[in-house]
Amino acid sequence: MSMKPFVPLTTFVEYPPDEMTARARAFYEEIRGRRTVREFSSRPVSREVIDDCLRAAGTAPSGANLQPWHFVAVSDPEVKRRIREAAEAEEREFYSGKAPQEWLDVLAPLGTDEHKPYLETAPYLIAVFAQNYARLPDGRKVKNYYVTESVGIALGFLIAALHHAGLATLTHTPSPMGFLSTVLNRPANERAYLLLVVGYPAPGVCVPEITKKPLDEIATFL
Repeated sequence: MSMKPFVPLTTFVEYPPDEMTARARAFYEEIRGRRTVREFSSRPVSREVIDDCLRAAGTAPSGANLQPWHFVAVSDPEVKRRIREAAEAEEREFYSGKAPQEWLDVLAPLGTDEHKPYLETAPYLIAVFAQNYARLPDGRKVKNYYVTESVGIALGFLIAALHHAGLATLTHTPSPMGFLSTVLNRPANERAYLLLVVGYPAPGVCVPEITKKPLDEIATFL
């Protein structure tokens, strides 16, 4: 196997300690303001903004740099309608018997149910797909590695980029999500990973009063 050439690292920027501290705190203060919303405005969002946020997601690290992801950005009203119908059909089954009561009890304070109007209201739905394998131009099948981990990192980049751009998001994971592959006509090597709802919050929207775990509960220093 031939090795790809290595080139000098020219993009890394080191900051003085004080500036590094300030930048870390500024990012924390910005990202801690991100909240999931379930009521979206229908105000349009620039395609250019979505393009650049997807480019940012595409810079995420991945196993062997195989980049096993694909993003389908949906703004077409008819396609959004079809996604909503299929998602709500799955959600009705989930809330009416498939979901264990313990899980429903956890969801109850968030006020979620089978009704998902935001899937049509929001200007963009971004369906995230994980590619279990790739096809080379000559038809050969190449297995991807660390697919779930890689796509999860890329999704984190995408959510952070959209928030940084001034947009709200909602992670939606109907179960099962196979309908996304059908509605969006995706190939057999892809499986639906998550549906990200993107847009502006509806005027006057409210969110649950929640807190995040403090540092000493989520991190250990040795």
